Amino acid sequence: MSFDVDLAADISQFYADPLGHVLFSYPWGSGQLDGFDGPDDWAVGFLTDLGDEVRKRGFDGKTAVDPIQFSTASGHGIGKSALTAWLIRWIMDTRPFSKGIVTANTSEQLRTKTWAELAKWHHMGITKHWYHLNSGGGSMNMYHLDHRETWRVDAQTCREENSEAFAGLHAAQATPFYIFDEASAVPDKIFEVREGGLTDGEPMTFDFGNPTRNTGRFFENMQGRFRHRYTRRNIDSRDVKITNKRLFEEWIKDYGIDSDFVKVRVLGQFPSAGELQFIATADVRGCIGLEVAVQPHDPLVMGVDVARFGSDQSVIYLRQGRDAESQGVHTFRGVDTMTLASKVAEIAKQKAPDAVLIDGGGVGGGVVDRCRQLGLDVIEVNFGSKATQPGYANLRAQMWGNLRDAIKDGIRLPDDPDLVSDLTGLEYGYTLRNELKLESKEDAKKRGLPSPDLADALALTYVFPVYPSRLGFHGSQQETTAEYDPFSG
Repeated sequence: MSFDVDLAADISQFYADPLGHVLFSYPWGSGQLDGFDGPDDWAVGFLTDLGDEVRKRGFDGKTAVDPIQFSTASGHGIGKSALTAWLIRWIMDTRPFSKGIVTANTSEQLRTKTWAELAKWHHMGITKHWYHLNSGGGSMNMYHLDHRETWRVDAQTCREENSEAFAGLHAAQATPFYIFDEASAVPDKIFEVREGGLTDGEPMTFDFGNPTRNTGRFFENMQGRFRHRYTRRNIDSRDVKITNKRLFEEWIKDYGIDSDFVKVRVLGQFPSAGELQFIATADVRGCIGLEVAVQPHDPLVMGVDVARFGSDQSVIYLRQGRDAESQGVHTFRGVDTMTLASKVAEIAKQKAPDAVLIDGGGVGGGVVDRCRQLGLDVIEVNFGSKATQPGYANLRAQMWGNLRDAIKDGIRLPDDPDLVSDLTGLEYGYTLRNELKLESKEDAKKRGLPSPDLADALALTYVFPVYPSRLGFHGSQQETTAEYDPFSG
């Protein structure tokens, strides 16, 4: 008994340290773990970030906190089932009276992979004598020996007709948790019902899977309209120690690095969008961290996209020449037009851009007016206005077309999954006059994509040519000229 008291005291120190719990709980370096000194690097990063999220919320055992939600897309063989087992046992060990549900894309996957991995790590765990684990086909669960009904985790099939099993778990003073394995194939209805179980206690959700589908909730959680709720990862199988690197190289030779086969099974990336994708994913990824030359006199341009709806964000994007990373990106949620205008003026005063282009549609007009009252010289851009370049249906298509051309030529982009998603998500078509027309934000949202606010702000810096007014090579002031006067006509 004294051993259990001491063990419980030891375990309690890992409440906000899941990595420490994994290192403490299993016999690393011996038996089945001979040759292993701990989790792989990607799992270390995952567990470290999870601990940070726990500390941020500071759950006091009474007042509900915001859900901790992780979503991870990966190639094959990275060890995500092992991480699933570690998460279950960390929560159960450190949070008395927690309750969880685990599911997978099929009952066979759930039984032979997910639950079998839990059984493996359970039997190696230092606290295995605290619990009873059932691995039978019709009754897969694990519960505390003294609290069978109130301190437990259950495996459930993800059939839509079983969706009610994923409703509230009633663990208001502990952690209700959900783990979805091969989440790309879990029905959307299951995700929706799960939402109702995240209102009490210190709720957590963990979704893992190969990114096999460009639609559905797993895709939306990773790259779509729900992405802001999640801590997200894309894991390249080649970066994981335990994977079969030789097989992956054979696949890459056979199918090509840009093929959907390799993207899904190796790179941990969702397959390419359809034939109507406006900006190619490969072109965007080729610009991430690209080395570019920027001269002192290259124009510095500020684009401001103004949020229109609740889930949208306002974005201030600065680009100098071919460098669309170093000068900074600023995002704001829930700010009014006056506050946003003040931020624009503040950053413009600090950076002294050669041009400030603001989305003037809808509520954006208020930002334009206020910036001008503050003495800032701005150019108002209405996306639906007539294009000034041939071949485009409107200014929005024009600025995106210029951005696409710049990306093909090579600009430096930040390694930001939200920006990549924004740039590669939109589709296009043509008008009766054979003018290129970009998919509207509203239509994109119907497909489950978020408003591409980051990309719109960057595209605004390309709508018109901008010439420099800053110092040149010899310290002389550059004269600003423009081929286009947006206020004429």
